[in-house]
Amino acid sequence: MFSATPAKRPAALLATAAVAVTAVLGLSGCSVDASKTKPASKTFPYHGSTLKLTTHEVATQVVATDRADIKVTRWFDAAAGTEHLVWRLKGDTLDIDSGCSGIAFCDAKFRVEVPKGVTVTKDGVEAVEGHR
Repeated sequence: MFSATPAKRPAALLATAAVAVTAVLGLSGCSVDASKTKPASKTFPYHGSTLKLTTHEVATQVVATDRADIKVTRWFDAAAGTEHLVWRLKGDTLDIDSGCSGIAFCDAKFRVEVPKGVTVTKDGVEAVEGHR
């Protein structure tokens, strides 16, 4: 009589509920804009000549400056979801990430200031070559 098997009904119900929640959040004006939030910053001492930057596809600006360390500034805004915030330096690799999962609405961007003279690859592609 029913086309859906009992095992498929909970999955279909869950999918329908997810679509409904997403629609309600979208209609309620849940918008996020990282550029309108107060930034957070963190600095890392660094003495190397090359830096590997992993961004996890988060918008990231890399700038060569007169700093002696690395300064990372993060703008992040979230209205829903589980946040994933990472900024860590291990060896010559700086790993930064800001996002959220689940039924999520979030926005993020970074600015990474590096000492002049440091060559930076961002996600495997040369991003900035420091001026000497």
